[in-house]
Amino acid sequence: MELIGMLDSPYVRRVAISLQLLGLRFTHRPLSVFRNFDEFTGVNPVVKVPTLVCDDGTVLMDSTLILDYAERLAPAARPLWPAALPERQQALRVVGLALAACEKSVQIVYETRLRPEDKRHAPWVGRIQTQVLAAYRELEGELARSPLSAAAEAIDQAGISTAVAWRFTREMVPEAVPAGEFPSIAAFSAKAELLPQFQAAQYGSGTYVDTPGSPA
Repeated sequence: MELIGMLDSPYVRRVAISLQLLGLRFTHRPLSVFRNFDEFTGVNPVVKVPTLVCDDGTVLMDSTLILDYAERLAPAARPLWPAALPERQQALRVVGLALAACEKSVQIVYETRLRPEDKRHAPWVGRIQTQVLAAYRELEGELARSPLSAAAEAIDQAGISTAVAWRFTREMVPEAVPAGEFPSIAAFSAKAELLPQFQAAQYGSGTYVDTPGSPA
């Protein structure tokens, strides 16, 4: 399989980390939807990250859909979603909040860094900033009540998504979410970032590193 997209995308990074934890081998091509648009269209005309090229050439997109496929492709691996309904419901809530935080953080980046200043609509930007804060406040409350495990053998999709979202927001729009207001998220994410699967898919413009001990 080949994962297409930059690791500065929380959605691409979420997939890269999850594939490792599921024991699935893959290669990574760090194409940018901006700088490599023409090359990207040759793989996926929609130019959406993440894109996954399956072994049979089928092209999948959207991190949640890719990870649904990956879970079924690796049935012998430790699943990243709880099986029992109460735990799964809680995981779905946490992942939903983390993905909302990602979405609103991306919107802030687009509105404040890509849109010309004279085209920006301050009330809209303010609304997005309110939403990203709300997502992280809800997420902080969830982690304070039910701490997530940052151990490699126990971290699940809720933990992966939370840590990846937090790293992206703090890298791209740190002024939107003061770290001191979210101690549970910050502490958990710092631990998760030390895991080899996170280290192998470092945030930024680099390429996933297939480290020793990765799935064969």
